[in-house]
Amino acid sequence: MINSKTTFWGYRRENGRVGVRNHVIILPVDDLSNAAAEAVANNVKGTLAIPHPYGRLQFGADLDLHFRTLIGAGSNPNVAAVVVICIEESWAKRVVDGIAKTGKPVTGFGIELHGDHDTILRASKVAKEYVQWASELQREPCPIGDLWVSTKCGESDTTSGCGSNPTVGSAFDKLEPFGVTMCFGETTEITGGEQIVADRCATPAVREKFMFMFNRYQEVIERHKVDDLSDSQPTKGNIAGGLTTIEEKALGNIQKIGKKCKVIGVIDKAETPTGPGLWFMDSSSAAAEMVTLLAAAGFVVHLFPTGQGNVIGNPILPVIKLTANPRTARTMSEHVDYDCSGLLQRQKNLDQTGDELLEVMLRTCNGRLTAAEALGHREFVMTRLYESA
Repeated sequence: MINSKTTFWGYRRENGRVGVRNHVIILPVDDLSNAAAEAVANNVKGTLAIPHPYGRLQFGADLDLHFRTLIGAGSNPNVAAVVVICIEESWAKRVVDGIAKTGKPVTGFGIELHGDHDTILRASKVAKEYVQWASELQREPCPIGDLWVSTKCGESDTTSGCGSNPTVGSAFDKLEPFGVTMCFGETTEITGGEQIVADRCATPAVREKFMFMFNRYQEVIERHKVDDLSDSQPTKGNIAGGLTTIEEKALGNIQKIGKKCKVIGVIDKAETPTGPGLWFMDSSSAAAEMVTLLAAAGFVVHLFPTGQGNVIGNPILPVIKLTANPRTARTMSEHVDYDCSGLLQRQKNLDQTGDELLEVMLRTCNGRLTAAEALGHREFVMTRLYESA
């Protein structure tokens, strides 16, 4: 049971934010720089390269989102220092300048006119200094209100809406009074339940912005004349798990925001909240994409309920997976951080599973590796809006 005196052991960063991990990341700005970034990470143990397939010939809002995601990833409080590598020095500088606003150490390198060998050598020297510096940083006790906690579900089935999602909702209801910053999203997967979320918005202005985001997604569907989303929403796995309509999936999904929390703000993809409370992020329902966006928004720990089972992790944001499906807890036990199937077997009540999930979360914040971290799952998937120019 958490209270106003609950603390966790975190890393206080230069801008006052608190992280629960202490990564030194090698961040490529574009796909052409992946090889150099991975070579640096291979040279300097204790660093983490984050390759991705994008960054060339993007434009407009898509390019803005690309930079916002990369800058946000490097700015995340779970990151101690960053080495940025790009084919073009000007783009590397743009990412470096964005991350530098947090006050953390960051250096950028361009490959053009230098080549891979020289770039890898120079970047490796800086990365080595950053790792040694970061290794001396110490955790300190931090109030529970310094936590930023996000949630997204995946591979849902009937046990999700009845068990694991409400368990996250119970945890959110317990966290909200202590000033924790929280976030949910999955715009596509609240279709049919959007009015429930709208009614939970704290003010008319928040409600209006939420409905704008939701309707914007509906306009995309209409623009592409997609009448049948049955191959996507619900997925084949959802249907196999007993969810036959998107409305059923939406009603289960919404259980993650609890019974008491009000939606105090709405943000776009990879945007950073401006205050404590529950926020809605317009986002894809693709697991790795949304968790990447949440990491870029600054969240430091993630609660991921699953029914049929999911293996997702993230290089920056520790992903705590929970399930209320006893079969999944048995057959995919190496991926499950918390088994709340006792809730549906009437061995525990929702108050208990909410408390137990928070205990697992605090242990994770204090340094315990999640299943995904222990198994090396580091899915980092950028969201694209358009095709390349």
